[in-house]
Amino acid sequence: MITGALKSKIDKLWEEFWTGGITNPLTVVEQITFLMYARMLDMNERSDEKRSARTGKPFNRRFKDDEQHIRWENFRHLGAEQLYPLVKDDLFPHFTTLAGEGTLFAEFMKDAQLMIQKQSLLVKAVELVSGLPLENKDVKGDLYEYLLSKLTTAGINGQFRTPRHIIRAMVEMLDVEETHRICDPACGTGGFLSTTYEYLLEKYSSPEGIEQEQLFDTEGKPMLDSEGKSMFNTLYSGDLIENRAHIDHDMFHGFDFDSTMLRVAAMNLVMHGVKEPDIHYQDTLSQSFVDKFPSEAKEGFDIILANPPFKGSLDEEDVDPAILKVVKTKKTELLFVALIQRMLKVGGRSATIVPDGVLFGSSKAHQTLRKYLVENNQLEAVISLPSGVFKPYAGVSTAILIFTKGGSTDKVWFYNVQADGYSLDDKRTPIKDNDLPDLVQQYKAYQDAVLNNASTEEWADKTRKAFLVDASDIKANKYDLSINRYKEVVYEAEQYEDPKVLLKQLMDLENAMQSELKELEEML
Repeated sequence: MITGALKSKIDKLWEEFWTGGITNPLTVVEQITFLMYARMLDMNERSDEKRSARTGKPFNRRFKDDEQHIRWENFRHLGAEQLYPLVKDDLFPHFTTLAGEGTLFAEFMKDAQLMIQKQSLLVKAVELVSGLPLENKDVKGDLYEYLLSKLTTAGINGQFRTPRHIIRAMVEMLDVEETHRICDPACGTGGFLSTTYEYLLEKYSSPEGIEQEQLFDTEGKPMLDSEGKSMFNTLYSGDLIENRAHIDHDMFHGFDFDSTMLRVAAMNLVMHGVKEPDIHYQDTLSQSFVDKFPSEAKEGFDIILANPPFKGSLDEEDVDPAILKVVKTKKTELLFVALIQRMLKVGGRSATIVPDGVLFGSSKAHQTLRKYLVENNQLEAVISLPSGVFKPYAGVSTAILIFTKGGSTDKVWFYNVQADGYSLDDKRTPIKDNDLPDLVQQYKAYQDAVLNNASTEEWADKTRKAFLVDASDIKANKYDLSINRYKEVVYEAEQYEDPKVLLKQLMDLENAMQSELKELEEML
């Protein structure tokens, strides 16, 4: 959560871009990302300079002697006529130079372009970015998350963002640990990865490492909730994390073939507190994936969280033949599930959002993939989501597949999510009904029962939201995984009046109508 004052600054910055002629929300986020990156470069340089002065040890400089003028603190006070050419002709080419040296953002800063055309807009943007609390690591993540939420509220490119409360439930169910190696093969803005990092901070914070920060509005007054009580933001230090180097350098991996998405995803993780996330430009379905990233393309990860593209087909000739051996198709939703299975280590787990068609599609490819999941892996859960969770951008019905690579399936746990805390219309306003807390609680209880060889009779009743289905039943139904195939509905017997009574009521009504018609005739 961000304070009212900070929220107001972001809103003002966003409005300045729109009034300045940049109306594509993704472009706005990208341009703000560039400016944030420029300021953070200078902040990190100054931090290293102070450390070097204190210790006497040299460091790799980001700015040479003749590049001091493009450091944020040295140009942010310039007027429009001086600032604009400096940023366009000196600062942005410097990003390309840094990319050539293999620094963070190397793959996707090389083609960075200043899209701001109005000099006055650049001045205002620099001024507002200067006022953002980028030095506060506890606020940076919330700040960027709010900025990304604008992709949805703007109504354009909203498909890039999976609802964060859905992601959070998926992360909690997999219960990610600090030693895991995690990937999203179609990472978009990096929502799955950044939410996982937030979860880790909470999981690995001692009571002493948790702080309550009071929130204030734009006038400096304490923010109050509906009951008139002061509002606080909970800050988690992650003080119990033992292997910080792993988290900063090798825990988080993401791939996408949209360079703008990569920039946003990388900055999202950096703003949340991950020093060097491993984010790369790559079509993970293509043959080149194995060649360029052999340790990631095959059995490279403990956890994969994803919401891969649903729509469209692609050229089969560009798809890795090894994936096509598992499922011969052009449908991306099927190919990605096969890809994810290959990317997992044996024993690795995935929570992946798929369209409902994956669950019950009758084509040979659909059935082959489902059979592969059940016969060659441990398909743990199929979680049906309401069709409105992606509104107003898509009304497609979806589900979450949770599976472990290797082994075979004995039983599959189903859960029918009917409400996610928001209305299922285009407005998606908050409501009280929310099955997600119960989903997470029941899934963890089921997992504990399985691990401890305890009874799972609690989920034997197929009339409930959560229930178990034997793998043999699934095989008998052509590996159909749709929840309605197995859910049992209890029908209540309706009580009706005796037909003779109903007939008499109709006759009495008819007589009354005839009587009134005669009275009306006599009046004419």
